[in-house]
Amino acid sequence: MAPNFFLEKISSNSPKEIIPSSRFSLSPNGEISVDSITLLSDVPSNIKLSSFGSIPLSSDTGSSTHPYILKSVQSNAKNGAFLGLSVKEPLDRILNPIGRFSNRKFLSIFRFKTWWSTMWIGSCGADLQAETQLILLHVPELNSYVLIIPLIEGNFRSAIHPGVNGEVVLCVESGSTKVKGKSFSSCAYFHIGDNPYNLMRDAFAALRVHLGTFRLLEEKTLPKIIDKFGWCTWDAFYLTVEPVGVWHGVKSFAENGIPPRFLIIDDGWQSINMDHENPYEDSKDLTGLGSQMLSRLYRFKENEKFAKYQAGTMLRHDAPGFNQEKHDKMFEEMVNLAEKKKALKARDGVESGLPEATIIEYLKEQEGVKRGGLKALISDLKEKFPSLDDVYVWHALCGAWGGVRPGTTHLNAKVTPAKMAAGLANTMNDLAVVMVEKGGIGLVEPNQAADLYEAMHSYLADIGITGVKVDVIHTLEYVSEDHGGRIQLAKAYYDGLTKSLRKNFGGTGFIASMEQCNDFFFLATKQISMARVGDDFWFNDPNGDPMGVYWLQGVHLIHCSYNSLWQGQFIQPDWDMFQSDHLCAEFHAGSRAICGGPVYVSDKVGRHNFDLLRKLVLPDGTILRCQHYALPTRDCLFENPLFDGKTLLKLWNLNKFGGVVGVFNCQGAGWYPEEHKCKAHPECYKTMSGIVSPNDVEWEQKDFTAELRDIELFAVYLNKAENFYLMKSKDEINVTLKPTSFEIVTFSPIYKVTKNAKFAAIGLVNMFNSGGSIESLDYRCNENNCTATITIKGAGKFLAYSSIRPKKIMLNYESSEFEWTRNGVLKFEVPWNGGEFSEALVMIN
Repeated sequence: MAPNFFLEKISSNSPKEIIPSSRFSLSPNGEISVDSITLLSDVPSNIKLSSFGSIPLSSDTGSSTHPYILKSVQSNAKNGAFLGLSVKEPLDRILNPIGRFSNRKFLSIFRFKTWWSTMWIGSCGADLQAETQLILLHVPELNSYVLIIPLIEGNFRSAIHPGVNGEVVLCVESGSTKVKGKSFSSCAYFHIGDNPYNLMRDAFAALRVHLGTFRLLEEKTLPKIIDKFGWCTWDAFYLTVEPVGVWHGVKSFAENGIPPRFLIIDDGWQSINMDHENPYEDSKDLTGLGSQMLSRLYRFKENEKFAKYQAGTMLRHDAPGFNQEKHDKMFEEMVNLAEKKKALKARDGVESGLPEATIIEYLKEQEGVKRGGLKALISDLKEKFPSLDDVYVWHALCGAWGGVRPGTTHLNAKVTPAKMAAGLANTMNDLAVVMVEKGGIGLVEPNQAADLYEAMHSYLADIGITGVKVDVIHTLEYVSEDHGGRIQLAKAYYDGLTKSLRKNFGGTGFIASMEQCNDFFFLATKQISMARVGDDFWFNDPNGDPMGVYWLQGVHLIHCSYNSLWQGQFIQPDWDMFQSDHLCAEFHAGSRAICGGPVYVSDKVGRHNFDLLRKLVLPDGTILRCQHYALPTRDCLFENPLFDGKTLLKLWNLNKFGGVVGVFNCQGAGWYPEEHKCKAHPECYKTMSGIVSPNDVEWEQKDFTAELRDIELFAVYLNKAENFYLMKSKDEINVTLKPTSFEIVTFSPIYKVTKNAKFAAIGLVNMFNSGGSIESLDYRCNENNCTATITIKGAGKFLAYSSIRPKKIMLNYESSEFEWTRNGVLKFEVPWNGGEFSEALVMIN
């Protein structure tokens, strides 16, 4: 069914076609209700509410929609309603109250920086934060939940802000004083459902049909890196990344039995410089003090550090070595010099008397030998490390942090003043924002955006790059004044990006970052299928760390898990890299094990915790990935796992034949509205307890696990505690956790396989996500005998439950030893099978 046909079916005014009614209503006395339950009171008279089917579809609905999505949306049309408003005079920014609410729990997602969002809870409109992207209201009177989603409409986008006396204010803005409007029919959307996870899916499916500007995650192909382990260069080198260090970084992992299957060469590889420097030479002043944020791209090829690489250099017996400690010391000297220059310039207006900055590099070019550049480096890497499947590189949405330097490329670029939107005034202080506003953006004309990405990406694809990590995405809203506003500018850039992604990187080689604002998700995700769902992993806080390295680690987990509730409708959530030798590395590793996305680290060269990594990564560089993406359990949705002093964060996910709940003690820090920043809460940094149950798992979110809701008995394994239990579906167990610690609980259904025998497969307990090792599970039984056939990915100790002692176990067609105890615990060793699956036959009399 095409979208235009769907429009005719649900919004025709002919007598034969009835517009579906809505469960939502707006009363004459100014109350927005659902099934007669009031949600918002004191609704102004300029607000209107319309049923889903009464609003024409967007003019952007040209993309085809799967018939099953259309059918689902049509069947749920009565559960949705659009909110519109009108004002007397056209404005480019409208702040309009839409009502008040109180004594009703809510979960919201708001932008605490330009680029990043996080969760916030409360019980009235006064508790809301600026730049709120959505609100989930608890409606216990109906045993339901209501979602309120600000939208894009025409050239405007909306967000929710707090008003006076508890008002909920809708901010409708164009991003340009030249683009004004006064009447809107669908600038926000309401949807109701009795399951919060289904509600998210149903609401955004409805918006997918209505807007036609994005596709749902389920409609897209995921990047090849999704099931693999990778390494990102950022924390090892920052902007001083160069070929020798990259080589030794990959080598360090591979030689220790954990080969990276993908590599991300982060910021520092591009040809960039600042406005006061030679327009055709690389900057020598890239220290990481924000200097890169003032730099602009002057060519699309790699910088000199990489360009001078000659084929075969690192394959030779006398290849250059690398010492991370020496590198760090040189980098520290660079930073110190930059700080001295900065101080001198602030005092005297000049930097005289100090030496010129230098570039750290280790390559020495051989005379008469042709340069090979990144292409030769990638070729040599893949020859030496054949398991390296993918190499991504970093770039900013506008080319570099400061865009493209005018006059240096074939594109028309102009340095455009950058101005933060008014709604972001109360967000967290951010060096990136300060520097972007200071330097402006070398903005390529919107009609050449596609040419910009084609110029960058076609070159990269030709030299062997298979994907890009695109950062600094919400720079666009800073420079939209003279380009038709933020929506029109975004459309031009995202359309160009989509075309290039399809042409150059197979449609999937892409990670979006610094993108957590609604207009990105509504406008950029027709093709993009993976994006970051959290702020950066900070090994310590650059703004000062009142509790050592610990205080921001739990905050990162909260960002990722709660953002995934809505961002996961558009993209595969990416939980970002971490460092395996960090003091809280295991805390992060536990979350990555069940996050449902790729696992990658940003270790410095030679500084790794391989024992920890082996709980995440198999010897072939693949991982045991869950089948969904990790989300907070229902009993966490309206609680504060950061500083309420009582709530443990619980994350549920699904494997092919069971479920998993990760429990994390994240207490100790969080958003502090009064000062617009994160603040330590040391009184909450303490041991806490909580309960876990098989019922915490949302079994119905995948068809292949839906039947497990009716299972009476589960085998349960606590990975950290190494404890095994049998539990009924509604039973609960207590988990006690120290600060920044965790437990991973695997739930496996117990099946009655013969009259007297019950069986369940837990998985490889040496891996954090034990149940992810089970690729297939099949029972073949006659009256007295049964064989459980288990296909296993990985190696190590396999745990199962068998109520009676197995007669025999065959592993890869050979008899295998096993341990069995009278409480039903069955264990046997699974050897590494060279990356191939192992098959275990458990024969039960």
